[in-house]
Amino acid sequence: MMPTFQNPTADAAEASEALRGLAHATRVFEDPAETYTVLGDLLAGVRSLRQVLDQLATAHVTNRVRAYDDAGDQNSGATSALAATAELQQAAALLDGVHDRVDAAMAASGRIAWRPEPERASQSSRWVGVVFLQGQDADEVLAIIDRDGTNAAIEHLAAFDMGEETTQAALVNGYVYDEPPTGPLDRVIEQGGYALTYNHDHGHVSLLRTHPEARDLETPPAITRPVPPARARRTVPTVEEEDYFAASQSSAPSRGRAL
Repeated sequence: MMPTFQNPTADAAEASEALRGLAHATRVFEDPAETYTVLGDLLAGVRSLRQVLDQLATAHVTNRVRAYDDAGDQNSGATSALAATAELQQAAALLDGVHDRVDAAMAASGRIAWRPEPERASQSSRWVGVVFLQGQDADEVLAIIDRDGTNAAIEHLAAFDMGEETTQAALVNGYVYDEPPTGPLDRVIEQGGYALTYNHDHGHVSLLRTHPEARDLETPPAITRPVPPARARRTVPTVEEEDYFAASQSSAPSRGRAL
């Protein structure tokens, strides 16, 4: 919509909408150099606003003979018109200070040589698999989620976390990720350094933990018999014997599958 330059009510409504849009758009500046341009337009807007206030004051005082109150008292209406004129004139005078401050801010902003945003540091942490459950084992955790919430489920699954042993087992088995692996229908909740992923329809649940030292994970130690990541198992299998996050060779519903 373009300004009419003739209809004050329509142009005032448009200016109000434009300022609302500007207030929303200026929440984030991807390029801070754009602030200088915005300040320039705002400075022009302050000048125009001061002119508008002066003209509103003039409209009140010159038309005071037409001013009445709701009871039809012209003296009361004229008094209110003069009061509005005085307030508008004071507001216009205060805008002189606003203009000076915005002008000074624009001058200071113009002296800034903005540089590109520095590249983000490489990721300092990664995710290691703690446990993956499906079938009846997952149903128990899904019931906890429905009954007590995801925080309770994370606390329950955190019992499978054996600390460094779990980290080394995940490292040897290849369950180290930049982001928690998820399917298209999986839900992900991060809390207290853990990531809980679950899917009611597919009936599986997994828990991953952040590991702060990514370089440790990039150079795996020579471990031939890792401790499994899930404490619920009674045996300590080798990598070849059982893989907790890989597809199971058994038909039992409680075995894990690959993330």
